[in-house]
Amino acid sequence: MSYGSLPLLKSLHPAAVAAGADIPDAVTIDGLTLSRSDLIGAATSVAERVAQAERVAVLARPTATTVLAVLGCLIAGVTVVPVPPDSGTAEIAHILTDSGAQAWLGEAPEGAELPVVPVRAHARSWHTYPEPGPDTTAFILYTSGTTGAPKGVVLSRGAIAAGLDALARAWAWTSKDVLVHGLPLFHVHGLILGLLGPLRVGSPLVHTGKPTPAAYAAAPGTIYFGVPTVWSRVVEDPGAAKELANARLLVSGSAPLPVPVFERLRELTGQAPVERYGMSETMITLSIRADGERRPGWVGVPVEGVQTRLRDESGEPVPHDGESIGGLQVRGPMLFGGYLNRPDATAECWTADGWFRTGDVAAIDAGGYHRIVGRESVDLIKSGGFRIGAGEIETVLLGHAAVAEVAVVGVPDDDLGQRIVAFVVPRADAPGELEQALIDHVAQQLSVHKRPREVRLVESLPRNAMGKVQKKLLG
Repeated sequence: MSYGSLPLLKSLHPAAVAAGADIPDAVTIDGLTLSRSDLIGAATSVAERVAQAERVAVLARPTATTVLAVLGCLIAGVTVVPVPPDSGTAEIAHILTDSGAQAWLGEAPEGAELPVVPVRAHARSWHTYPEPGPDTTAFILYTSGTTGAPKGVVLSRGAIAAGLDALARAWAWTSKDVLVHGLPLFHVHGLILGLLGPLRVGSPLVHTGKPTPAAYAAAPGTIYFGVPTVWSRVVEDPGAAKELANARLLVSGSAPLPVPVFERLRELTGQAPVERYGMSETMITLSIRADGERRPGWVGVPVEGVQTRLRDESGEPVPHDGESIGGLQVRGPMLFGGYLNRPDATAECWTADGWFRTGDVAAIDAGGYHRIVGRESVDLIKSGGFRIGAGEIETVLLGHAAVAEVAVVGVPDDDLGQRIVAFVVPRADAPGELEQALIDHVAQQLSVHKRPREVRLVESLPRNAMGKVQKKLLG
């Protein structure tokens, strides 16, 4: 059955409900289950309240209010500025001022100065709005701000649609799937992939609130999203992990998945996880395909419409031999439209011939499979004349039975340029005098020049809201 032109939220096309094709469990979140008609009616009511605005802020808690606020804005063509609910006052002030948000939609933090527009979950409207053009800005997502004040990433409706469609094809994601996750609703992973993805393909979404092993095990789905921290906890709960054995895809992203977690997940569930790569600025550009080979530490091939290349510091090509590393550059229809109010930063991240500099270091093999080594700024270590990827060393260290977590950095060294230092969180049963044993472990498995010159044992690693290690705080 055809419903005419297909908008960004194509499974929410009003004609579908008018034709009697409802989805009774379209979104389940925070104890509520909303049908397709619930979503259309309530979100259109929100759209009527904000249709005259240009940009509104949404305090992105994992609630039905957040879902309806986002959908209402998308229906009306109003730009959403998602705000992490744990943001401090200074960060919130920066986001609101930089984005030009005119109001809070749904909820507001304590002491909010902007007006607050309520979201009424039981209100209904069947007014229809024309589909905004593909160049219309859907979201301004703010980066984590690890290298200064958070930057606003401008994402258009057309870019989001292209990214989601490419991903759906790579994963054979259809309306017959059920997506389960408990990720935050203020980043690409949880918000765009995890909320708009199922609404675009028409598959039900179950949001678990928090991504705990018990919550995932209790929610029957075919696709599960998680970050490495989530999957690490799942494999530590074998009973919960085995409940996921009937899933079609276990997807890991936002940070590299440790190889031991990959292998343990495969052992407990009977299937290897699917890894993928993306950024706020690019959405998902690389992924293991549903029918593709799943290799620990590799994030697959470009999704449809994406091209990639590697360049060294001089801008010269890096061979695709699976070992040589270089700066990863990408281009494709799902890339962002620039940093809001930051023309210099926007221009700096693009090459003269139109490729986006991701800032990540990668290797590509002869078959087109990609391995992400880490960030150029913190994970490319130049020691003794060698270019070394921190991720390779971290992978080896995580394979040691005594290591729970690890982060490898390069610190200034008068002789070597940079000295490799490993910050290690040991397991509870780890033996004493561990440092030299770990140095020797790396030297035995990698080239000797890649061994850490120093191992520092720590109780924990600094991480941001998405679980990524903040290496700038180490050293």
